[in-house]
Amino acid sequence: MKYSGWPDPGELVVGKIDEIEDFGVFVDLEEYKDKRGLIHISEVASGWIKNVRDHVREGQIVVCKVLDVDEGSQQIDLSLKDVNDHQRSEKIQQWKNEQKADNWMDLATGEEIEDEEYTAIANELIGAHGSLYEGFKQAAIHGHEALEDTELTDEEIDALVETARENVSVPYVNVTGYVDLENPSASGVDGIREALTAAEGNGEVPEEVDLDVTYVGAPEYRIRVQAPNYKTAESQLEESAQRAIAAIEGHGGDGEYHRDPRTDEE
Repeated sequence: MKYSGWPDPGELVVGKIDEIEDFGVFVDLEEYKDKRGLIHISEVASGWIKNVRDHVREGQIVVCKVLDVDEGSQQIDLSLKDVNDHQRSEKIQQWKNEQKADNWMDLATGEEIEDEEYTAIANELIGAHGSLYEGFKQAAIHGHEALEDTELTDEEIDALVETARENVSVPYVNVTGYVDLENPSASGVDGIREALTAAEGNGEVPEEVDLDVTYVGAPEYRIRVQAPNYKTAESQLEESAQRAIAAIEGHGGDGEYHRDPRTDEE
């Protein structure tokens, strides 16, 4: 997806060098539809330049700073020398992330979708979270809640969340669930304690997963899981609850797993 408007002065943009002349370099902007900019020779590198081709090559991907935009003459003036290494690296990573998000949009919406509908969905994600990539990232972490303030339909949100959770890798994800444990048998508190130990994994929880079980209010216990991705977190949460339920049922008690709290938490 490319923006249909114009970049702003001061903005960093990604471009591909299309043509090199003695006076400067023409650059096709990768993020803007049908937009081309010019890097004057004086903005290619600091100091005196004998040959522009000593500094750039055709087909090269570069990060430039927008110096000036003249929509009337369809001219965008760019600078290559005003972008430092940190800015270049950060912008390239951002651009690559947006390319990933473009692919995720195709997966979520299907190939048959009309351009206008595709753009409308993309704009909702961008409007809610600033970029396509961040929109998918938040959908992977928070699910439907991340998109509930948008104008997207339930069907569109379902598709976006499903795609996000299948494809987005985030530093970590937190999920929470609850399990009710009741044990009227003779083992009483000891049976509950054994069930909680089982919920905590008996030392078998993967190293990259942080799992914590705490008391909320009889008969409810909270299970919190932090994991590198949503699928792992959700899987570990459900497995934790099922271990506790199996253990308490082994004592003749009852267990029930649910996602929302039933006891008022402090």
